[in-house]
Amino acid sequence: MNETAERTEATAEDTQCNAQGAAVPAGRPVVSVAHDADEQARNLVGWRQTYDQLAAGRFCGLLTELPLDAMKVFRETTSHTLRQACEVRGDAYWFGIPVAREGHARIDAQPIAADAFALRPGNVEFELLTPAQFSIYGVVVRGDVLRHYAASVERTSLEERMARTPIVQAGAARIERLCALLAKRLDGEHDHAHADAPHAPLSDFERNEVQAEVLAALFDACVGSGSEAVEHISRRRWIVEQARDYVLAHRARPVGVPELCEQLHVSRRTLQYCFQDVLGMAPATYLRALRLNGARRDLCGRAAGSVQDVAAAWGFWHLSQFSADYRRMFGMRPSEALRAA
Repeated sequence: MNETAERTEATAEDTQCNAQGAAVPAGRPVVSVAHDADEQARNLVGWRQTYDQLAAGRFCGLLTELPLDAMKVFRETTSHTLRQACEVRGDAYWFGIPVAREGHARIDAQPIAADAFALRPGNVEFELLTPAQFSIYGVVVRGDVLRHYAASVERTSLEERMARTPIVQAGAARIERLCALLAKRLDGEHDHAHADAPHAPLSDFERNEVQAEVLAALFDACVGSGSEAVEHISRRRWIVEQARDYVLAHRARPVGVPELCEQLHVSRRTLQYCFQDVLGMAPATYLRALRLNGARRDLCGRAAGSVQDVAAAWGFWHLSQFSADYRRMFGMRPSEALRAA
């Protein structure tokens, strides 16, 4: 692929963990750097996900993970606007707490406010739209651990406490406390006792202590969320999904806005509003980025073929224009991506 992720503070054995984020014995942070959106997506173990880069420029992503016995705690930072199709594998729950608030992230087309966080169970696909220079804390916890903690410590059921909606309104104070706790564990803040060995692996006792702290903070943030009604996908998001599916089904030619309006039985104004509300950009801009991202994946994954073949497969008939658009979007020529595969 493009560039092998640079991993520090861990050996290959340290990074092994299961689909629900189960721990490696060492319990030390693992840092990964990526220079391709899909490489960034692959670095997060235990997920099915695809990242589409929606803004021009050379991508850079940073991932800091702390695998524990019953959960995985991480912070992800990305340089460009992304549309992310995500799904946590297996019986697990993902909690996503955005850090950078300059531009609001959206989950399933709903903005995540500064006093809220995102929550999704495993084996349920969801969509994230994240702005440029974005950073988010994530916690993936095994479902059996959450259920046991809810029953034995919180004296409630998981279903009563955990929201079924993608967004949980936790309040600014709870979000601040949760972010401070995660920053302490991931961003290099250590107490005086560990000042001489800031990167030392956590002991069994320390790992259990960290997990108890995180579970308590997550349940505190979920207070009062269980009674919220399930929200259905809005019509505008559905229209955007139908447009995306239609373009991908006809990828060998550029599909224009008029054709989409005809196929989806909506006006140009309605289509414009849908894309602006869901993705924050014009339909034509996103659809071109969608095809460019598809071409990038083919170029990075092919063992044979040519740039011209890939361009034609994605409806780019003028090779020079395709090369210019590709370089503007991803910061490299298509031929360079093909050679790096």
